Amino acid sequence: MRIGIPTETKTLEGRVALVPAACGDLVRSGHEVFIQAGAGDKSGFSDADFEAVGVQIQPDAAALYGQSELIVKVKEPIDGDLQHLRSDHLLFCYLHLAAEPKLTERLLEIGLTGVAFETVEEADGSLPLLAPMSNIAGRIGVQVATHLLHQPQGGRGILLGGLPSADRGHVVVLGAGAAGGNSAQLAAAAGARVTVFDKRQDRLAQMMAIGPNVTALYPYIETVGEFVAKADMVIGAVLVTGARAPHVVTREMIASMEDGSVVVDISVDQGGCFETTRPTTYADPTYKVDGVTHFAVTNMPGAVPRTSSQALSAAILPYVQQMARSDWEQRESLAKGVNVRDGKIVHPALM
Repeated sequence: MRIGIPTETKTLEGRVALVPAACGDLVRSGHEVFIQAGAGDKSGFSDADFEAVGVQIQPDAAALYGQSELIVKVKEPIDGDLQHLRSDHLLFCYLHLAAEPKLTERLLEIGLTGVAFETVEEADGSLPLLAPMSNIAGRIGVQVATHLLHQPQGGRGILLGGLPSADRGHVVVLGAGAAGGNSAQLAAAAGARVTVFDKRQDRLAQMMAIGPNVTALYPYIETVGEFVAKADMVIGAVLVTGARAPHVVTREMIASMEDGSVVVDISVDQGGCFETTRPTTYADPTYKVDGVTHFAVTNMPGAVPRTSSQALSAAILPYVQQMARSDWEQRESLAKGVNVRDGKIVHPALM
C-alpha cells in the first residue's frame, strides 16, 4: 500500500499523523510511505528523521496526494486538501462530519471512502482513536481556562485552588468521559471545587473517587442550570458518537453567570454543547457572550503537537496497518468508522 501523510493545513495546527518510528514499522511491513516536506517540523520531527526510516519526502501536497492510496492525516480536509483528493483515495483522519455539512457534501462529490477516527468503535463501545486527543483536550481546557480567569485576561481574578482566607474556584464539568474526566482530575488537583455531570453511574463513581473536592451529579436540566450560574469555569465535554453534540447549556444559563467567568467547549468539533458556541482558532481563540469568555478552538490538542502526535500515532498505527490490507473492513471497528463511501453517507449518525 502507498501511504501518504500530508502537512496539516488548519490554522496553527502542528500535529503530524504518524511519527517516524511508526512510519518505520510500516516500511518494514513492506509499504511505501510518503510524507509532505516539513509535515513534522512543528511536532519536532524533521524530514531527515523520516528519511532515516525509509519514508519518501514529497515536495508539496500535489505530489503527496498524487503518489498515495491511503491518506492518513490528523484534522478534516479543508480547501487546500480537498482539491487533491480523488475518488480512489482511502481517507483516514478526524472528520467530525455531523458539524460540517459542507465538507460532507464535498466528500460525497469526490466519492472517496472516508473513515473517521472519532467513529472507530470497538465491541465494548470504546472509541480508541478519539480517546488520546480527548485526554489532551480535557487537560488543555482547564489549563487555558485557568489563565483566562486572570484579571488581565478579562477574567474574574480568581486563583483556581484558592488559599487560606480565600475561596476556591468552582469548576463545572459536563460529561465524565475521556475529556471531561481529565478536566475534572486536573481541576481537582489544582484544588478547585469541582462538580461533574454525567448520566452514567459508573462514571459518576469514578469522578467521586478523584477526591473529596469532587461532586458527581446526574444532569437534570434544572440542576445543571443552578450549578452553571454559580460556576467560575464550565467545561463542556458531551459526546454522542458521530452525531452533533446536544446543547446542554442554554443562552439563558450563560447569561446567569458572573461577568469574567469562562466556558470551554471541547465538544465544538461536533457542533458544541453550549448554545452560544461558535468555532474559533488559535489565531483568535476567544470571544465574549453576556460577559462570559468562551474558548472554542476546534483543534485544542494542536497546541501541544509533539505530545499529541506521539499519543495519536501510537493509537492509530495498528489500525493503519489493518487499513493497508485489502480485507480491512473485516475488522468490525474499522467498518463502523466508515462515514462516507462512493458518494453516499454510510454512518447512521449522519443520516
